[in-house]
Amino acid sequence: MKLQRMNRRALALGALAVSGALALTACGSDDTGGNSDGGGSSNAAAPSNVKCDDAKGQLLADGSSAQKNAIDAWVKQFTAACQGVQINYKGGGSGAGVTAFTQGQVAFAGSDSALKPEEVTASKKVCSGGQGIDLPMVGGPIAVGYNVDGVDNLVLDAPTLAKIFNNQITNWNDKQIQKLNPDAKLPDLKIQAFHRSDDSGTTDNFTKYLMATAKSDWPYDGGKTWQAKGGQSASGSSGVAQQVKQTNGAIGYFELSYAKDGLKTVDLDTGAAQPVKATVENATKAISEAKVVGTGKDLALELNYGTKAEGAYPMVLVTYEIVCDKGNKADTLPGTKAFLRYIASEDGQKILAENDYAPIPADIISQVRTTIEGLS
Repeated sequence: MKLQRMNRRALALGALAVSGALALTACGSDDTGGNSDGGGSSNAAAPSNVKCDDAKGQLLADGSSAQKNAIDAWVKQFTAACQGVQINYKGGGSGAGVTAFTQGQVAFAGSDSALKPEEVTASKKVCSGGQGIDLPMVGGPIAVGYNVDGVDNLVLDAPTLAKIFNNQITNWNDKQIQKLNPDAKLPDLKIQAFHRSDDSGTTDNFTKYLMATAKSDWPYDGGKTWQAKGGQSASGSSGVAQQVKQTNGAIGYFELSYAKDGLKTVDLDTGAAQPVKATVENATKAISEAKVVGTGKDLALELNYGTKAEGAYPMVLVTYEIVCDKGNKADTLPGTKAFLRYIASEDGQKILAENDYAPIPADIISQVRTTIEGLS
């Protein structure tokens, strides 16, 4: 940042604070826009606003790669304030995170899918007197990125997407794609469809969308593991995005925060009057229709993948932080509560939009905050 020479001495202290906040909140955003004028500093918590309590030591965590960019931004901000804490979030995928949690290897896990009953049962072995619960913390659109030379705008609907990823539509000039894009110059080019090779909550939510909106074209029962035949695979959201970026004819799914460096994304024909773009604002409209279906302290959500509301982008996911409601390890509980408290705070949630994620709706995040305070 360039400071004017006049009043430089008087502004020095404030400039240091602002530049520090900007450096922290920009982590992972890769200049996504909207905050390049310094707005990021006003929307993010200053380190002095973070309540550290008795947090200290190292927190190990693993899970959703979908939220990795958000976690990175949060960790930089949090650990700048709570310098006695080191947070190591691996981001190895939702499946890896849940497994690590139920085996007692991590203080908390991130998952883009709520715990299954058998996973809750397994968690009771490591949560003394309690169990694992789902705390919705990060929302956002699952973008479908593509790389087709000469095609800058692309509209697809759920049945066409299902057929592409189920190896039923294999060429970019297929009639079904042409019908949705009458003005596009679609090439005679083989489609290279990329999916996740690792167990992934992003896969789970992507296929839940297809199951809800194109069941006849997606004859699978969903889950974190990719089930369709054919296609190519890559590890993590970053791996899929990289493969799409470097392969002409490619298409793949990943969180919007990974759609960087010129990667183009599909607009969804949901049945609304106009196709819907993958944006944070449009994802928020869809997530606002979610309902809490968890019991007790569990706050698992039910998303409305089939919404046709104007401007609502329904291919969304919510990432949960998974933690014990009771029986957390004494040496990690203070740090875990302090970090979760911060990321669920108004300041923490504001960082999400700066990094192409959607904040959790106010009525839901207020329940999350209450639940965090009761962790033991």
